[in-house]
Amino acid sequence: MKSLSFAVCVWFFSAFPVFGQLTRSAGWQTLFNGKDFTGWETYLDRPYAKDDQPKGAPLGLNNDPNHVFSVVQEDGKPALRVSGETFGGINTLTDFENYHLRFEFKWGTKKWPPRLDRPRDSGLLYHSVGPHGTPMLWMESFEFQIQEGDTGDYWGVMNVIADITAQKNEKGNYVYRPDATPVTFQDKTPIGRWCIKNPDSEKSSGEWNTLDLYCLGGTCVHMLNGKVNMKITDTRHLIDGKAVPLTKGKIQIQSEGAEVFYRNIQVEGIKSLP
Repeated sequence: MKSLSFAVCVWFFSAFPVFGQLTRSAGWQTLFNGKDFTGWETYLDRPYAKDDQPKGAPLGLNNDPNHVFSVVQEDGKPALRVSGETFGGINTLTDFENYHLRFEFKWGTKKWPPRLDRPRDSGLLYHSVGPHGTPMLWMESFEFQIQEGDTGDYWGVMNVIADITAQKNEKGNYVYRPDATPVTFQDKTPIGRWCIKNPDSEKSSGEWNTLDLYCLGGTCVHMLNGKVNMKITDTRHLIDGKAVPLTKGKIQIQSEGAEVFYRNIQVEGIKSLP
């Protein structure tokens, strides 16, 4: 496995020289052991109920009676299965700063209300801080969107702020452009908290995709299947009305109404970006 990882790294940095000068520290650390959820915790909202039905209390922390999160064998390898049946997330117990996160994901076939007629959805939330059960459900964080056709989009969860070089498209939505003027994204402002990735490099549903996230200081780069499709800078959040840097936190993976599989979840420390 060690020699295979080395070969993959050599191939990766030869094929994509934009990151060829990246400096590593301690090497890869496996976050998912393929057996259980050691090093992780779960948080689930209330089970779905129609508008004419009473709504229960959130299931809360490490209470997963329907096994929304489970360890399975998928394509002959251990994987984290997220059923999507109940909205929520699974997150690391450890905070991470200045790192390169990599994993593979692919969509399953199951979908759940209220998103039966919507694209399959999940998400990677990083620099996650604060409590579970916020008005947006998840911890305050920056999102690397994982959604059919939209993987790589940026979303801000709660009181986070980030700058992205972006331009409006014909629909009036902001799209990432490396050579555009920086725009500040923040919820409850005219700009809002969403920026569309560019380009779209997701594989067909049912195929494995490789996701890479690079975070160094206040800069984070979204990469899917070998292509950069988002870069955010000056990551920060509001504390008592004042914007302060937010450059580290937990890693969350969302459950949002669709079955999805994750595997080979690993992280390495980095000291510089080219």
